[in-house]
Amino acid sequence: MDFKDLLAYKKGFQLAMQIYELSKSFPKEEKYSLTDQIRRSSRSTCANLAEAYRKRIYPKHFIAKLTDSDGENSETDVLLDFAKECKYISNEQHSSLHSECIEIGKLINFMINNPDKFGSNQLV
Repeated sequence: MDFKDLLAYKKGFQLAMQIYELSKSFPKEEKYSLTDQIRRSSRSTCANLAEAYRKRIYPKHFIAKLTDSDGENSETDVLLDFAKECKYISNEQHSSLHSECIEIGKLINFMINNPDKFGSNQLV
């Protein structure tokens, strides 16, 4: 199995791409702040999942990187709140994207709580 086969990765990647498309319409003055931050955090969720998967031979490193991924996902969710309050995205868009963040968080937390199901202990 490859990290790209992980459901959390697939959903995280999809979310990052949705955010990229939506953030194209953010005001120019947000280019180096909210636009940059939300794109980075949503992408970092996936990047940390990939790194975690490669470190699964070391259970503590695996869990630490998954925790980083979960943190980035939570940051994305907070930034979506700002985007909604600034009226850059609609309530409906926010609700949909927020639900995706929640689902991704649950998937990551399942991995954190069950590292052996992802080959963490089997490789040592």
